[in-house]
Amino acid sequence: MNEWDQIQRDDEPNSVAESSPKPAIDPAAELPGSVLKIQESELPSDASTKKSDDAPESPLISAVGSADDPSGAQARGESRRDATMAKTVTIEHKHSLAIRWMHWINFPLLALMIYSGLLIYWADSQHEGLNAHRVYRVGFGSWTLFRVFPPWLYNNLHLKFQLAKGLGYHFFFMWLFALNGIAYVLHTFFSGEWRELVPTRRSVREATQVLLHDLGLSKYHPPQRKFNGAQQVTYTGVILMGAGSLLTGLAIYKPTQLHVLTALLGGYETARWFHFWLTVAYLGFFLVHIAQVIRAGWNNFRAMFVGYQISPGELAVRDEVSDEQNISAS
Repeated sequence: MNEWDQIQRDDEPNSVAESSPKPAIDPAAELPGSVLKIQESELPSDASTKKSDDAPESPLISAVGSADDPSGAQARGESRRDATMAKTVTIEHKHSLAIRWMHWINFPLLALMIYSGLLIYWADSQHEGLNAHRVYRVGFGSWTLFRVFPPWLYNNLHLKFQLAKGLGYHFFFMWLFALNGIAYVLHTFFSGEWRELVPTRRSVREATQVLLHDLGLSKYHPPQRKFNGAQQVTYTGVILMGAGSLLTGLAIYKPTQLHVLTALLGGYETARWFHFWLTVAYLGFFLVHIAQVIRAGWNNFRAMFVGYQISPGELAVRDEVSDEQNISAS
């Protein structure tokens, strides 16, 4: 073998390697065979391409595609944009655990207080001519438009002759009602939630806008937050009503021992008048509150149990997927 033949024989492997065809697109530049999770939706892998998870990414190919196959790259881009459309879910913290407990404790307590109060009122209004004072009627002077507790009310609800029972219930549950209300005020103050509850200088104007919107008289939608202006005015008013019920109730309960308080309220009869019409205001608030809860829907009602309001958001669309978002499924 001469020297020329040896040189040709050494060059054969290099020529074979150079003559082997190279792919038009680097395999590492193909779409990854992973799953992209965006807002609980999955981006399916390309069926025509398979690669290992540790292969490097090529953002150039996914963005502009190959010059030899522009339609294929465009189709993969369309598929990627379609697959990254998903509905988002908004989870908003609404009520703390303490607020929820005190809210649901207050509901049966207030119902028991009103029920026992009806049993007490019967003894003072069982006949139209007996103790027909100004507290339980609507009229002017000696003229009466209607009595708040007519005889048929007690007959149909079987509330007659239970004065001792009503007094016992009322004097027992009033302390629980008072302690629950005091605990609510203290928690609201020390937790800082009073900043969202106490009305501001814009609350009255916003409350009027909310009222007109709810009645269908205005298309202006008030700003959405935890407590709007109407809720700030109403809920703060209910807290003041609770304080008024406690003070007037104590003045009626112990008019001699608490004669100073009774005198400041205008006397025994005036304290009874305030105490009664505050109860009527509670009933009015309760009816409006229930109507608004039904109008707001189940999601708002559920938040008073679990503390969070879960609401679907808008459709989220992602046109581009960066390298950091191409995360392999675990």
